[in-house]
Amino acid sequence: MATAKINPCTGSTLLQPISDLINLPIDQVNFVVCQLIALLTAIWFRLYLHPSKTSTFVRHFVATLLGFYFALFCFGWYALHFVFQSGITYTIMILAGAEHMHKYCFVVALGYLSLCQVTRVYIFDYGMYSADFTGPMMIITQKITSLAFEIHDGLARKDEQLTPSQRRLAVRRMPSLLEYFSYNCNFMGILVGPTSSYKDYIAFIEGTAYHSKYSETNGKENGKYKQSEPSPKMEVIHKLAVCAISLLVYLTVSKRFSVERNVDDAFIASTPFYTRVIYLYLSMLTTRPKYYFAWTLADAINNAAGFGFNGYNKDGTPRWDLVSNIRIANIEFATSFKMFLDNWNIQTALWLKRVCYERCPYNPTAATFLLSAIWHGVYPGYYLTFLTGIVMTKTARAIRHNVRQYFLGSSTHKLIYDVITGAGTQVAISYTVVPFVLLSVPPSLKFYKSCYFCLHIICFLVITMLSLKPRQIRDKPTENSLHQEHLQGGLVGNNSHSATDNNSNQKRKAT
Repeated sequence: MATAKINPCTGSTLLQPISDLINLPIDQVNFVVCQLIALLTAIWFRLYLHPSKTSTFVRHFVATLLGFYFALFCFGWYALHFVFQSGITYTIMILAGAEHMHKYCFVVALGYLSLCQVTRVYIFDYGMYSADFTGPMMIITQKITSLAFEIHDGLARKDEQLTPSQRRLAVRRMPSLLEYFSYNCNFMGILVGPTSSYKDYIAFIEGTAYHSKYSETNGKENGKYKQSEPSPKMEVIHKLAVCAISLLVYLTVSKRFSVERNVDDAFIASTPFYTRVIYLYLSMLTTRPKYYFAWTLADAINNAAGFGFNGYNKDGTPRWDLVSNIRIANIEFATSFKMFLDNWNIQTALWLKRVCYERCPYNPTAATFLLSAIWHGVYPGYYLTFLTGIVMTKTARAIRHNVRQYFLGSSTHKLIYDVITGAGTQVAISYTVVPFVLLSVPPSLKFYKSCYFCLHIICFLVITMLSLKPRQIRDKPTENSLHQEHLQGGLVGNNSHSATDNNSNQKRKAT
């Protein structure tokens, strides 16, 4: 029997027998096992290292030590990249000063990540779709740059220059080295994340998160629900059930709908166009459960440790979505491109919004998509996806602003609009992200050519025609549309950190 090939990026080989038994790469086995151990450790961390029982130093130290252990187990000496990237940017923060540190940290952290991605892709294994060391570095890069901008906002800018969200997240003192490494490399988020704001993480470590959320929810210190800390038990159980279902769907269904079949010559030649569209949707639909599994499990780990409490719902039930990365129902039933993106990889979208979209003075939409492509990696398919995404986003925005108001006169018309835009959104998303999965340019262009570049052409026609429409007619809202727009905004932006500030604040250039 042939010996299983062990990837050079893999850390420990202790679980190699399990890897051989279930026919999964050792790095993926290490990843899943470490996440399950992290879940149990998180429960222990919340119960036995509670802020009322130990000091913040101990909580920081234990969270960091365990994070480094999991990183070493999964990635071996490649985990030293996490230490080096965090260490060099912390040095920049100390030496550069608050006025310019955000710029230097952004360039160095993103540049170092890109360098590692280039070496992994073009030196080690092109097309390797497994747990690799640049995955955690992507999260650490988000945290480094977020914190650098938050310190800059807190120490180098006046309050009146900040948007409400920037003012709330601004950090007014330099973190210690331990606090910095704990934030970047704690065991709850070292492998998958998600990203969180520094102030939220410190409030969790210090045990003040519940107090601040009580005040936010009830508007007073002795609010209705302040009697005891809410337990995350039911939320964790619910999210683990979602993980189990997602994993089951992925393992049983995804292999039947291969994305590569969309560019198979025989399939293209023998299948009607409408059938290929349906297959395209199903093939992209079945790739999502693996992301649902990884992100929901990461969310459950943070919640099990007590991190993620986000106040209360109107019925008094606790919310544990502070660091959630997905809202599955809103993704699968999205009625607009924006609604899909707002509920997919939420913390990354917030990072892009805070460090790029709100601060870029020129064409922030294009700059944000470009940053997202650079952050994701160096595969050419990523750039095709995000270039297409820019066009799709502008088209969806133009249609919504020009067409939607005519369907708000009755609930029936609104339902028809939602059904049409919902189906269109799912097809557009599937069409857009094919290069992201195929990775390289030739098969991606082959796919688009087999579809006659139809959505690209439609998008350019829509943008051209609607841009020729007189502005005073195009922008004139009806009273009903304003009301519906307000309701839609409330439904989509229900994360406390995702509310978009007014346009003048969004486009204000950061100094």
